Amino acid sequence: MKASIDDKYMYLLRYLIGSFLVVTSSGFAQAQQHPLWSKVICVDAGHGGTAATDSYRKGPSGEREEWINLRVAGYLRDMLEARGAKVIMTRNEDEFIPLAKRAELARDNQADVFLSIHHNATADSSVNFPIIYFHGHVSENEAGVALGKALSKAFLKHIYIGEVPVSLVSDQTIFAGSGAAVLRGTYGIPAVLAEASFFSNPTEEQRLKDTVYNRREAEAYLEALTEFFTKETMAPIRDKNSLVDSLSPFRGLQEADRMSPMAKTWYKDYQEGLRLMNGTDSLTWQKAYESFTRSARSFPDSYVARVCHKNRAILMRKLGRDDEANEEALRAREYYTLGFIDN
Repeated sequence: MKASIDDKYMYLLRYLIGSFLVVTSSGFAQAQQHPLWSKVICVDAGHGGTAATDSYRKGPSGEREEWINLRVAGYLRDMLEARGAKVIMTRNEDEFIPLAKRAELARDNQADVFLSIHHNATADSSVNFPIIYFHGHVSENEAGVALGKALSKAFLKHIYIGEVPVSLVSDQTIFAGSGAAVLRGTYGIPAVLAEASFFSNPTEEQRLKDTVYNRREAEAYLEALTEFFTKETMAPIRDKNSLVDSLSPFRGLQEADRMSPMAKTWYKDYQEGLRLMNGTDSLTWQKAYESFTRSARSFPDSYVARVCHKNRAILMRKLGRDDEANEEALRAREYYTLGFIDN
């Protein structure tokens, strides 16, 4: 007997349901094998709700940092959840969330990683490179440094062309004495605050308006997290100041002050310091020291700032300031790593 039309439809329906279950089960099984499966990732879209107060967070044609941060964070959330991760978002819209609350969300949800997504600005509109911060000292926060290195590599792969310098630095370089509140508040969890690029660069601002480009940046975060959790052994995070005593603050420009005229001379001052470095008299050494100091203050997290601090230490010794030189050399080692021009 031939099957009725209803029987044929039922057969087709059962076939489609079976096929769906096979595909879904296969995808589910694959997700379970992914390094991000069951990981708790706190994604912090930086800033939000501050358009009326933070005028410097706006690019040349009006694109605001907090909008870019949120778009990238949203794409990253979707990518992470598709791979079985649990995502904690500190905000889902353009609203102000206190910094302490952001860190609290990560701690309360026992996050395996905390990522704070940002984009940068400075008075020198030609500048465009990634800056990634970890909290504290290189020798103590090994997990933060490892996560930062993975993210540095992924940024260069996904959103930059050619050789671009990278700054992977302690948050003490920009927030002297205390560090960034969200990194300080999540210390003990592998965490970074990443400025993927500069929206103050006109060309980069136009790219950052493009959702396809935002998605590429999210893919960089995803790749870095995958690499980080693929490692067989998690790098440690030691108690703060357990291996290295706290260093005296070296205060540089931050936030709105980075848009000041002084910030434009950061690289010129660095080059002037190099030119004067090999002088043979104390007056020339003092001028070189002052040039390196201006550069390090005007752009304390730049890719030449470590060199500025190392050379300041050398010049301090030449000028008979040995104790200060020792601390300055320690600052260069413990606050700066990866991707710097070294001389």
